[in-house]
Amino acid sequence: MTINTFAQQKEVIKLWPGKVPGETGAKHPAELFADTSKNVKRITNITDPQLTVYRPTGKSNGAGIIVCPGGGYRILAINLEGDEVAAYFADKGYTVFVLEYRTPQKREGALQDAQRAIRLVRERASDWSLSKDKIGLLGFSAGGHLSLMAATSFTEQTYSPVDKSDKVSARPDFAVLIYPAYTANGAKKQELNPEIKVTKDIPPLFIFFTADDQNDLPLPLAGALRELNLPFEFHIYPKGGHGYGLRKGNNAAEQWPILAEQWLKNVLQFN
Repeated sequence: MTINTFAQQKEVIKLWPGKVPGETGAKHPAELFADTSKNVKRITNITDPQLTVYRPTGKSNGAGIIVCPGGGYRILAINLEGDEVAAYFADKGYTVFVLEYRTPQKREGALQDAQRAIRLVRERASDWSLSKDKIGLLGFSAGGHLSLMAATSFTEQTYSPVDKSDKVSARPDFAVLIYPAYTANGAKKQELNPEIKVTKDIPPLFIFFTADDQNDLPLPLAGALRELNLPFEFHIYPKGGHGYGLRKGNNAAEQWPILAEQWLKNVLQFN
């Protein structure tokens, strides 16, 4: 496992020390996507998945959040739904890890990356003074879908073990899903996507969506959770659209972090 240290004490942890499972080509740095509209930095062609670590700016609360940016599995909106979010929660005492998972259109590989990321953070929890039972996910759009897949598929062995990190659990202790994509299925989008397996063992979920989001409402997911009497919190705001991250000027963007913070305090039993 390779660790590099950049300016401002940012640690970069490469997920796969050797061959990346399922990949045949050589590893190379992520590529910048030409579209930078709305001041969003987009990256793609990720072949060497990694975590960028944001340590708390003050006292650590002992919890770790792995952030999964969105981008339709084509790109990652790495500043909007990655770095900016990490800086925000690091300021609240969390140790945050921005996950650069494989793109474009490598969903199987992305799930492998998410599982590996959870295991690496949990196995090395003492390096960041984290509690091994307070490590979870925060995902946006496709990253929300990936977070949900990781939260519901943690018993599946999606890759061959690499090292001792793969002996620990890949189950996140919580998952925060902000405008998650690809959750509904069927002609009228009233059925849960069949790839999402909701069982009594999945962790607590926080779901935030807006009524004017053109993507499918995650109502079938909420219904499946309710049917099994599982712990979750679900918010639907009237306006906000999609892809707003934490950007000021959008009421949904300004409200979800407040709601998520309180929910996390309750789930993680913070004072």
